[in-house]
Amino acid sequence: MSRIGRMPVEIPQGVEVSISADAVAVKGAGGTLTHSLHRHVSLQRDGARLRVQTRADGTDAGAVSGTTRALLANMVRGVSKGFERKLSLVGVGYRAQAQGNRLNLQVGYSHPVVKEMPAGIKVECPTPTEIVIKGADRQAVGQIAAEVRAVRPPEPYKGKGIRYADERVVLKETKKK
Repeated sequence: MSRIGRMPVEIPQGVEVSISADAVAVKGAGGTLTHSLHRHVSLQRDGARLRVQTRADGTDAGAVSGTTRALLANMVRGVSKGFERKLSLVGVGYRAQAQGNRLNLQVGYSHPVVKEMPAGIKVECPTPTEIVIKGADRQAVGQIAAEVRAVRPPEPYKGKGIRYADERVVLKETKKK
């Protein structure tokens, strides 16, 4: 069993976990998330902790136990605190505007790009050059942030484009004569 898989998942106050034979559901202030369990693992609850147990021996079972434990920890954190990803727009005239569950981007194309947000994902624009994507599902927040960044990724010569707030773009030197 993996080292990560052996560690228990702490369940904070206000989070409910329901375990069935092949799935687990986590409910909290941020919403409800479900995950189907692999056939090599099972869950045990003792008090305010969840433990992942392996049903079989082998490296596959150990790897799946560590992955399951990490996914459960992310689900518990997501419904209690939530996840967020920050993006910044770099470029003259580049701006973003959040309208409900839509994100309007003006990033140098002849037309504005409109991105619809799925259920459970919220988008905010504190300033016209900042985007904050929030939600309970870590994978969904990261995927939406990657799709927004893919509209205009940072180019390597001037650094213009949409980038993660903590991303560092290494600029290339221009061609010399």
